[in-house]
Amino acid sequence: MAVYPKNNDALGTVNRGNPAESGLCTLCRSDCAGRCEVWLSCLKGRELLYPRDFGTVTAGAADVNAEGLTYRSLRIMGTCYGAQDAPPSASQGDALFTEVKLETSFGNSRKTVCRLPFMAGALGSTFIAAKYWDAMAAGCAVCGIPIVIGENVVGVDRLSVMKDGKIGKSPEMDRRLESYLRYFDGHGAAIVQLNVEDARNGVAEYLAEKYRDKVIVELKWGQGAKDIGGEIQVRDLEYAEFLKARGYLVDPDCSLPEAREAHKSGSLRSFARHSRLGYTNVLSWEAVAEEFLKSVKALRDLGFERITLKTGAYGMEVLALALRLSSEAGLDLLTIDAAGGGTGMSPWDMMETWGVPPLLLHAQAWKYARTLASLGRRVPDLSFAGGFAKSSQIFKGLALGAPYAKLICMGRALMIPGFLGSNIEGVLKPANKAKVNGHWTELPPAVRELGGTPEEIFAGYYEVRKKVGPDLIKEIPFGAVAMWGFLDKLAAGLQQLLAGARKFSLGALDRFDLAAADRDTARETGIPFITDLGDETAQKILRKPF
Repeated sequence: MAVYPKNNDALGTVNRGNPAESGLCTLCRSDCAGRCEVWLSCLKGRELLYPRDFGTVTAGAADVNAEGLTYRSLRIMGTCYGAQDAPPSASQGDALFTEVKLETSFGNSRKTVCRLPFMAGALGSTFIAAKYWDAMAAGCAVCGIPIVIGENVVGVDRLSVMKDGKIGKSPEMDRRLESYLRYFDGHGAAIVQLNVEDARNGVAEYLAEKYRDKVIVELKWGQGAKDIGGEIQVRDLEYAEFLKARGYLVDPDCSLPEAREAHKSGSLRSFARHSRLGYTNVLSWEAVAEEFLKSVKALRDLGFERITLKTGAYGMEVLALALRLSSEAGLDLLTIDAAGGGTGMSPWDMMETWGVPPLLLHAQAWKYARTLASLGRRVPDLSFAGGFAKSSQIFKGLALGAPYAKLICMGRALMIPGFLGSNIEGVLKPANKAKVNGHWTELPPAVRELGGTPEEIFAGYYEVRKKVGPDLIKEIPFGAVAMWGFLDKLAAGLQQLLAGARKFSLGALDRFDLAAADRDTARETGIPFITDLGDETAQKILRKPF
């Protein structure tokens, strides 16, 4: 198993916990005082693309060797000529990396345009998502990228009203949508996920009545973190009883006298709420296909024009089925989430051991997409998820899936700006501390060294003010400003990598912008081994007379 260092001396970053391949700690805390790369990027923006202390240091990569079949075993290839989709300045030989266009779109009959090729993955009924939602939603809207409201949000809303088993009122769903739509300017989208519980509760009907033209709905088959239904943990007995009455599995069963006594004594401190698994009543992929197409038709009948699907880190059969059905149903996007995923609550041993890892799953998705195309079938637009947090990883994912991959989906990485901004806001605006769930009583040294006001602390503050205006900047969550800084850094890094490959738009990106660092990776992905790529042309160059 690969071990990743906690410290990056070149950038001056350090992880509190054990880092994953993405650079995020395996356990990311909302009260963290810093300073991993994502955390510091929220404050410094694109400055974090470069080694610190310029003028007094030289820097060298610590490790350029691949470790197993991961995205690390792909190398990004540049070139010094042959620009594609180049701006007019390229004809004079003075094009700049900032001229690389990062706008993307996805969809079938109706395109959804995004300023950047990123999206925030499903943030559902976990309490940490609810606490920091306003910051994350506002940040995604201001940056022009989609955000997904995850499963079970309505079901766990204690203020929601059910009538005859169907939802009639959900203040939490309304809050989540309005937090995004307030700053929405036509780029990105609010996507609402529906699982088996949401279908039973009539969430689609609720959305159709109130938000039909404002949202995209997403059917859910799974995620990379686990291969069972969604979970949350509650400590309050009355809340556990509320969830059991809503039809959820509550474990241990809060209605049992022994469980109630254990909770009263303090030995049982929490109850886990689980969702149903779905599709357990069907035994073949043909039956799944029939049921799925019925579900899509039902959503179409409710008036939803845009529908997407999210699938998890299942094996090849389910992957192929997700692609084929997305094609047949005319879906707008298929998100493919690889193991081990990010989560608010999943069985840890399951998360570490189940499912197909990102590189293998995404490479196979491209192969199956190509098969669909060769058969004359429409290939759905794809979004890849699974541990992305750096510009280089995003480049690799989009290139590996080109031309079908349109977006990279991130979960935990896009929550960190919400945490960090809220903690800063709680200190600088004490009256807001409880509202924004700030943890700090004072700014930690890593923040104080930047300044003591939002104008001094956030590199993107004035850009956000220009975007939203002088009135809204007084109200927008600091977490949204932190999101701008982080995404600006990712975007600039991606522009640099694309410019190095002489690709001035995402549409020009292809798989030959990558090379495999080892033969195993080349065999599994179809990406040429690094010294094989271009070797035939190289031999012609050497032999051709001038």
